[in-house]
Amino acid sequence: MSQYWSGRFAREGMIWGSEPSPSAWQAEKLFRAEGVESVLVPGAGYGRNTKVFSARFTTYGIETSTEALELAAEWDPETTFMAGSALEPQLSVQVDAVYCYDVLHLFLEVERRKLIAACLAQLKPGGLLYFTSFSDEDMNNGRGRRLEPGTYEYKEAKYAHFFSDADLRDHFAGTAIRETGTFPESLHSSQGGAHEYILRYIIARKTY
Repeated sequence: MSQYWSGRFAREGMIWGSEPSPSAWQAEKLFRAEGVESVLVPGAGYGRNTKVFSARFTTYGIETSTEALELAAEWDPETTFMAGSALEPQLSVQVDAVYCYDVLHLFLEVERRKLIAACLAQLKPGGLLYFTSFSDEDMNNGRGRRLEPGTYEYKEAKYAHFFSDADLRDHFAGTAIRETGTFPESLHSSQGGAHEYILRYIIARKTY
């Protein structure tokens, strides 16, 4: 998976342009209202979404791709980016909030659970989680080879998990779930193409 993304960042640069996801702005508004001061963004890519947070909060980004990190350092110098896996804790401090955009669905179940556990380990007691992921309402759900329940290789060498609301809530069992929902997302690539997705989001609070 990391080789796939490194190759894409090397070939395409800022793959999805410079405009952040609307969900990043929604999370930023929520975090401000909750008095958040520090934010972690696992799977930060080239900083498309981190820039929303670094303008107001102390922001950390975790990313495995060297190519993406080089782009991120130029695009969002206010964020502290770290090379490493989002599946393991990378911070020596705990943060007030985690914003994780479209990373959770990239893994099989064991690794999805590890990602959430790593985020919780780096989150202060009572801290907020804002995650987005592919919805089972998306048109790609069920396409291609089935790897696990809800997980499909919907493109050659590229798989994703498609969450139902119940499935997403199950992944965050043990947290205080505040809200879930769906929204359409439109991505415009640096190559001129556009992609439409149906995403789910979950807002939850660490209870310990």
